[in-house]
Amino acid sequence: MQFPDDDNGQMLAAMQESGIDLSQALDVDFFLVFDDKRDAESALEDLVASDVSGELELNFSEELEKWELIVCINMVPEYEALVAKETWLHDFASEFDGQSDGWGVMQHQQGDDEFADDEHECDDHCHH
Repeated sequence: MQFPDDDNGQMLAAMQESGIDLSQALDVDFFLVFDDKRDAESALEDLVASDVSGELELNFSEELEKWELIVCINMVPEYEALVAKETWLHDFASEFDGQSDGWGVMQHQQGDDEFADDEHECDDHCHH
């Protein structure tokens, strides 16, 4: 599958190359960043009150030294849908003096064996 030659297209190509099935819905994390905690909290409150379906998480990113609002949406990672959601969230964040800081997916998704570890050997004491 071919993707546009931009950051989103390159991310999708890398996901495909790593073996992720892009035809299935995945939990996509969109990152919004804010300098001010109050702006981030106001954005979070507004998202909670809106019809955004997904999980929301607010934390302080030591790496960025900013407040990071993560919007996790379960969706099929199609290029146009990702760009549209990222654009909408960027515009939304800018209303609260924030901005979009990209998106990503966790390598392990629902249904993955979280104990798939080459060094782990099950024994009588395992609880999984």
